[in-house]
Amino acid sequence: MSDNSIDVKNLRVRYGDLVALEDATLHVDGSRVCGLVGTNGSGKSTLFKAMMGILTPDSGEVSIGGLTPQEARNSNLVGYVPQSEEVDWTFPLRVWDVVMMGRYGHMGFFRRIRQEDKKAVEAALERVDLLDLAERQIGELSGGQKKRAFVARGLAQGAKILFLDEPFSGVDKVSEGTITRLLQGLAKDGATVIVSTHDLAALPKLASEAILLQRRVLMHADTATILQPENLAMAFGTSEVAP
Repeated sequence: MSDNSIDVKNLRVRYGDLVALEDATLHVDGSRVCGLVGTNGSGKSTLFKAMMGILTPDSGEVSIGGLTPQEARNSNLVGYVPQSEEVDWTFPLRVWDVVMMGRYGHMGFFRRIRQEDKKAVEAALERVDLLDLAERQIGELSGGQKKRAFVARGLAQGAKILFLDEPFSGVDKVSEGTITRLLQGLAKDGATVIVSTHDLAALPKLASEAILLQRRVLMHADTATILQPENLAMAFGTSEVAP
């Protein structure tokens, strides 16, 4: 098993009377980009939160690189790129500050910034091609640049497993291509990347495999198989792939 692999076994999550996940089971090997596909309400966000240790499932197990989700987070193994709607872009933070947040887990109680923290942030910004915008207020960036800034935060953190929630929402085609190449490059370097997306048309270029979710894992296969109309119909109730 890869150190960056993900295992989910018989996961069940309820919100009151609502069953968000039921008997969800999957395994993702390391060093790859894997898509997570499903309708609104299919449990994608809940699955992300369970894998990151943000919520505790009613039953089932999650293993991240052989660790519990909490251990993986404490070890800075896991990084998260949120949806744009989850972020207050008016907050007066520079791009540099956002990426430096990825170093907090490596600092002591007083969060004194060391030279190695600065080097890690600079290297991460250079990797996502944002070094020249380091002093820019985060809300002034384009949609694609904002996404790359949060990827840089994960890189500065040293995360080997990255979860991205709808990274192409509000992003132009040029930025979409840039983000896709960046994520594939990270996978080649050994990272495991899980991407929740509604953009089925972009999926073949992004991910080699995908998970079809509808409260449980309906299918986990190569991307071409997932995108077969009869398979999409299991989750979406339609045989048409979004353009």
